[in-house]
Amino acid sequence: MDELDHYRTVIKKIIQEYAQYQPATGDVQIEVIFDAEQDHYELMYAGWNGYYRIHGSVLHIDIRNEKIWIQHDGTEDGIATTLVQEGIPHNKIVLAFKWPESRADTDFASA
Repeated sequence: MDELDHYRTVIKKIIQEYAQYQPATGDVQIEVIFDAEQDHYELMYAGWNGYYRIHGSVLHIDIRNEKIWIQHDGTEDGIATTLVQEGIPHNKIVLAFKWPESRADTDFASA
């Protein structure tokens, strides 16, 4: 398995694991979106909690330039930590949700 296929497999596995957790309140559907052709992976919530509309991304990850770009991370522990535990090197993970200039202050890739 080449490096990018390994990244895809790990990302899908992690998102599928998070998709098992139903939100504690409301009538919320969990949507798993895998676009392997564009290397776009997402976990979304859509539904209602009483009169309040629930709709948004829980996780949004792309693979660009042979790196994993975390566009949004709504998890409690942080998906980057899980990716590292799965064997993905720090320098192959971009915390895209952080301001580009502040990424250099992390252990992860700047871009």
